[in-house]
Amino acid sequence: MTEPTNPLRLAVVGAGVIGRHHATVAVHHPDLQVVALVDAVPEAATGAADAIEAMGVDRPITTSTIEEAIEQTDIDVVAICSPSGMHVQLAEAALAAGKHVVIEKPLDTTMPRARQIAALAAAARDRGLVTSVISQHRFDPASAAVARAAHDGGFGTVTSGLASVAWYRSQGYYDSGDWRGTWALDGGGAVMNQGVHTVDLLVWALGRPVEISAQTGLLAHDRIEVEDTAVATVRFADGALGVVHCTTAAYPGLSARYAVYGTHGSAIVDDDRLAYFHIAPDTATLESAATTSNASAVAGAVDQKDQVVPPEHVVGGPAEPDHFAAGHARQYTDIVDAIRQGRDPGVTVDAALVSLATVRGLYVSATLGQPVRIDDVIDGKYDDVVPVVGGPDRGQGSADPADVVPVVGTPATATATEGAAR
Repeated sequence: MTEPTNPLRLAVVGAGVIGRHHATVAVHHPDLQVVALVDAVPEAATGAADAIEAMGVDRPITTSTIEEAIEQTDIDVVAICSPSGMHVQLAEAALAAGKHVVIEKPLDTTMPRARQIAALAAAARDRGLVTSVISQHRFDPASAAVARAAHDGGFGTVTSGLASVAWYRSQGYYDSGDWRGTWALDGGGAVMNQGVHTVDLLVWALGRPVEISAQTGLLAHDRIEVEDTAVATVRFADGALGVVHCTTAAYPGLSARYAVYGTHGSAIVDDDRLAYFHIAPDTATLESAATTSNASAVAGAVDQKDQVVPPEHVVGGPAEPDHFAAGHARQYTDIVDAIRQGRDPGVTVDAALVSLATVRGLYVSATLGQPVRIDDVIDGKYDDVVPVVGGPDRGQGSADPADVVPVVGTPATATATEGAAR
């Protein structure tokens, strides 16, 4: 008979909305126990602890620093839900103390700090520690099925893909806070804030991005610095081509969807649900497909989505109960299994770094008006480029070309660059 396994003891750093969400997910997870809540504001940590205790479980301790929590109680995993600029120092402290680490997205707001975290995670991996970054939609059954078919050859040669987020944000949304729509504090516009998850899913499905070429615009809003519309093309290592489209100016607000197209099959995911899925059942079917007619699609190709995922993950099916919490819970299950099995988690820091570099590369390409190689972004070639909307021809919202590559180390550079990749 197998001995029961004790839950992993979790400390949550940051008792804001997302930190409380992590704690709530952990309380309801059979393999996790919340033992500490950390926040520099004592009232925030105390309030979160009150809420946890009210759920009928043991009250976690509260501290103002992660070091105090590690000293006062036994901890297995640290979930970092603090402002992004603090991720490096918190990850370093937790990993140095021998704790596994979960980092809420984004990995960080700048490529230099993101690279620091990647280096810390790589060194910790050699010591048996797991570091993962939250990307909960990779664990949605619809997205998992599409990625599996893309990676395992079910779709044949993957030729192309599309990530499109057509949402609507009013002027009042941007006016509701001075930080909204700024590079320094909001980190970007329609791509970084609204489209980042969908871009991540496209990158996951299509593989390593090689080069990106982009344009951005500020077309429907006032008094903001960042883009409300962006388009880009991406070339991937295996030859596939991708299109990224993100806007907050699509009234009344439509869906976030991505599609993967291949020589043996294709799929569409719409608002986290499977909208279409088809894989050719056999070689004979492919060979018999009419290739000389003017038809745009093979006759008789049946949509297989209902056979691939449960009904609550199909467009038009019943809603999944508490979908937002379910996504995080699925990722935490993967993280727990990775820790217990001594394997890499489903979302590694390196994977998060590539997705962050893709978004950063989009902004750099649009700013400089030229294609940008993703590896150059990761390696730091463009760290000092301050993004502007409209490109080097000084479109709407653009800076003077002389400001595109600023002097390293000036206060203006530090402020703009810090928010450039969030």
